[in-house]
This record gives sequence, C-alpha cells and structure tokens, in this order.
Amino acid sequence: MFIGHFALGLAARPQAPRVSLAMLFTAAQLADLLWPILLAVGVEQVRIDPGNTAVTPLDFVSYPYSHSLLTLLVWGLVLGWGYRLLAGNGRRAFVVIVGLVVSHWVLDFLTHRPDLPLYPGSAKFGLGLWSSIPLTMAVEVAMYGVGVWLYLRGTRARDQAGRWGFVTLAAFLPLAYVANLFGPPPPSVPAVYWSAMIGFGILLWWAWWADRHREAMTAD
Repeated sequence: MFIGHFALGLAARPQAPRVSLAMLFTAAQLADLLWPILLAVGVEQVRIDPGNTAVTPLDFVSYPYSHSLLTLLVWGLVLGWGYRLLAGNGRRAFVVIVGLVVSHWVLDFLTHRPDLPLYPGSAKFGLGLWSSIPLTMAVEVAMYGVGVWLYLRGTRARDQAGRWGFVTLAAFLPLAYVANLFGPPPPSVPAVYWSAMIGFGILLWWAWWADRHREAMTAD
C-alpha cells in the first residue's frame, strides 16, 4: 500500500493538532523509511520479479526488522517516546504516533501476499489484495480521499503557501501512485532503495513545509 498509508497520516492530523504532518507521515510510513536503509546495508532482501503480484514487481524476500508486527510495535514505541521527549507533547500524540506505525503492518496485511511476519522468524501472512489492480486502487483512492477531506476539515491555510503547498502535495501523491503502478519495473535493487530514500526525503520535507503554513482548527 502507498497512498493508503499517507491517508492515515492525513486523517490523524485533527486527532493530534500539535503534531506536524511530516511527523504523522513519518509514523505511518516508518516501515518503508527503515526498509530501504536496511536493504542498502544488506540486513533485508528484496528481489525484482515482474509478475510477482499485479501491483508490484517486487518480491519481498526478507524484511523482518522493518515490517514484522512485533518490531513495528517496538519502533512505534521508540518513535512515540522520542517525539514526546523532544517535543513535549502529551499522551494523545504518543498514542497516535504508535498507532500509525503499527497501522502500516495492518494495511500491508490487507494488500501483500503472505510475506509479512508477526515477528522475525515467524510464519508469514497477507491477504493478497495486490492480486487485483482495480480493487487495490479502489481501496487506496477511497482511503486517500477520506484522509484529504479530514485533513482539510481539521486545518486551515494561514497563507497562499499553506493553501497551494498542500494542494500540490495532495495532487502529487496520487500521480506518483499511478506512475508507480503502471511504470516499468526498477532496473536494480540499488535503484529501489536509493529512489525510496530520496523520494521519501522530498515528500517529508514537502509535507513539513506545506503544513507549517496551516493551522489546526481545534486545540490539542
């Protein structure tokens, strides 16, 4: 899942008004932020296998530390505690951040074929929604639409940068999603992890910039 994860980050913004959208995106996508780093250092493995599923040409051979349910709970607790310590936000922000980190496994469980472990070394699970592009798109686009609506309902632009910065970000994510679905497979595994690291870096900066020009409609 791609924009479905971002959808939950958007939807969570009104529930944690003092937490930036960039932080919420980081929590929702932490598994996929850790994954390319662990790929690059050889701790986890992926194989390019066009046709592996209808949606992605990637065969996720091994990713127990970035994508198992147990390790995501641990990562979520670490991220939530660290954020609370540094930002001084309350319990609600901690719960939202941990919940978003763990939600990544839940959404991936719906879409992946059985390649997701509960913990390193466990059996693997997945319901396989990725076997159908139309069903996958229907679920993710619906989620994304709701997420954008909730974000817009819970925030307002302070200036033109807040208005158009978010509009362009909200439009770019579905375009990137469609390009990823129907584009050619990546040429190599290094191309996978470098593009992921660079792409997420740009998106998180974009989310931080657009969101800092907006304000929450309600206080935390």
